[in-house]
Amino acid sequence: MILMVIAVSQLVLGVLFVAAPTLVHTIFQFTPAEPGWADWLMVMMGGRFLGFAYGMFLAARDPRKHVAWINAMILVQAIDWIATMAHLATGDVRLMQVPTTAVMPVVAVAALLWLHPRRIREPAAIETQQVY
Repeated sequence: MILMVIAVSQLVLGVLFVAAPTLVHTIFQFTPAEPGWADWLMVMMGGRFLGFAYGMFLAARDPRKHVAWINAMILVQAIDWIATMAHLATGDVRLMQVPTTAVMPVVAVAALLWLHPRRIREPAAIETQQVY
């Protein structure tokens, strides 16, 4: 379930950042107005959101087979949180601009680690005996 939630959130962000990068500036209250090239970075970031959405949808279908996507998302979320905390500390962004990014990466990493396929053992195979 957590993989689907992450996949959907990545999909929504990806579509938003690719389709309406200037709107992203408004939603996150980035002022003064960012230079035009910032939209290019937003679209590139949106592409990465879409890529991770794809990976999380794959992992949701078969977590053991796609554990690399889960591990990559753990790393990305950890980097997101560290960067957010650093930029909050320097005053580059305000908490009201990034409230979910200050909390959700910690929640996502905790859930992904708790439910990690390598942490949860495979159910024991049920042996069946054929009767002839």
